[in-house]
Amino acid sequence: MPITRRTFLGSSALALAGMATTGKVEGLPARPQNQNNPNRPTVVSSRNGLRGVAKAYELMLQQQADPLDAIIAGVNIQELDPEDQSVGYGGLPNADGVVQLDASCMHGPTKRAGSVASLEGIKTPSLVAKAVMDYTDHIMMVGPDAKQFALDMGFKEENLLTEESRQDWLRWKARLNPRDNWLDHDDDVMIETPTGTINMNGVDANGNISSVTTTSGLAWKIPGRVGDSPIIGTGQYCDNEVGAAGSTGRGEANIKVCGAFLTVEFMRGGMSPQEACLETLKRAVAMTENRLLDEKGYPIFSLNFYAISKDGRFGGATMYQNPTEYLEEFPERGSYAVANADGARLEPFQFVYDNTKIPAYTKERMIRRLDSLRAAKK
Repeated sequence: MPITRRTFLGSSALALAGMATTGKVEGLPARPQNQNNPNRPTVVSSRNGLRGVAKAYELMLQQQADPLDAIIAGVNIQELDPEDQSVGYGGLPNADGVVQLDASCMHGPTKRAGSVASLEGIKTPSLVAKAVMDYTDHIMMVGPDAKQFALDMGFKEENLLTEESRQDWLRWKARLNPRDNWLDHDDDVMIETPTGTINMNGVDANGNISSVTTTSGLAWKIPGRVGDSPIIGTGQYCDNEVGAAGSTGRGEANIKVCGAFLTVEFMRGGMSPQEACLETLKRAVAMTENRLLDEKGYPIFSLNFYAISKDGRFGGATMYQNPTEYLEEFPERGSYAVANADGARLEPFQFVYDNTKIPAYTKERMIRRLDSLRAAKK
């Protein structure tokens, strides 16, 4: 029999699924998906997308909106919110104090995609990525030329650096070297090197799927650094025959495993969205260099995956269960956002390692973040 693209990809997914856990190629039986599942529409997202999944679900249910239009409207909420320092307006800047944004999207029914990276001065990079998809024969545009494209398409150039993000950048800069000419200030605020992203994936009532990821990237990054978010197959990926997936967290770890693509391929091979997210995290650990592992071999970074299948099933997984004291005060921190017929809500992450396995370095960062959250509540 001739080998078609579909049979090749399907067999590849089965091989990858076996190798992820055993190191050997093992076939997995394909699980048929129910295309009449009542759990559609369904939208899944990172935790900061709780308002967004509610909006996207409403648009698909009430207005029969295209799934990509719906989820982009969902992530626009965060992109335009100056209080969210993870994306868009108010995102944390690079080492030079400049906000550089990345985004990508995919449209399942048409098999098209668009992406922008190192985009400056435009609040909604997700919409610019969609414009690349809609109006050009390209998929990715970067830097000043991506900005010029956005301006040519009618987007408005604006200052993205809010005063809050500027102050956080100044605090970081002041603490780089105790002997420099920058004075420390606001000692009660502990500045981390945070990452911030929103990924959202949706399937409509007809089983059509789309995905989008948008971010301001790693705070204080070297100018020009690009993470996983704008790279098709890493920050997000969708296949209208199977499902969609995306990620937040350490982009460099995800890039090496093409995590979003791999998660969808695991689902193609028969795994549930939840199982697929966990297996992709295990693959990321297997591909981690020694300098990012503690003495027991556990990774010292965070990475999360979110996935949705064509029949409306969903899942979310993270590397570590949060410390008990963390979850007691901020239980929502160990969760992701979902919206379907049961409403918009936060669901608890599944995790690869429980909170007894957290490396000392990672736990120290979590506790510092906990202190920052406590300070913000006062």
